[in-house]
Amino acid sequence: MVLPVLPVRTRGILPILLKWMLMPLELDIRKKPMDVKVRVSSGEGVDVVWSDAHASHYDFAYLRDQCPCAHCNDERQKKSSKSGPAPASLLPMYKPKVTARNATPVGNYAIQIEFSDGHASGIFSFGVLREICPCPACRQEFGAIVVSAGT
Repeated sequence: MVLPVLPVRTRGILPILLKWMLMPLELDIRKKPMDVKVRVSSGEGVDVVWSDAHASHYDFAYLRDQCPCAHCNDERQKKSSKSGPAPASLLPMYKPKVTARNATPVGNYAIQIEFSDGHASGIFSFGVLREICPCPACRQEFGAIVVSAGT
C-alpha cells in the first residue's frame, strides 16, 4: 500500500488515521436484513430474510451454543484445546433445552438475547448471524465453524 506524501505540516499518524476513519466502509449486502422476526413467546427462534432474498432460521439453543461473547469464545477455545477423548466413566449431565426469556434490539445492527440459563451478554450482530447461518450454502460461503448443540 502506498501512502500519499503529505505536506510537512500535516505529516504524521493523525492525518492518516483521520483519512482512514472518514473512508466509507464497504458493507456486505448479504449481511443486511430485510425482515427480522424474533419469536420469544412461542419459542420458535429467530427468522431473518436477508437483502439477497436468503432466509435463515435460528433455534434459540443453536444461538446459545454460537454466542459470540468473550466468555463463550474462551470456553469454546478451552474445550477445543483439550486433547484426547473424555473419560468414559463420566456420564453427560442432563441439560434442559435452552429457550429465550427476552430479546432486545441493539441499535439497528444487532439483537441481544437473554437465554433461559441466565446468559445475556452475547450481542448477535446481523453480520455474525449471517455468518453462522446453519444452512450448508452459508456454511460453505462464509466458512463458519458451527458448534453442535450439546457440546
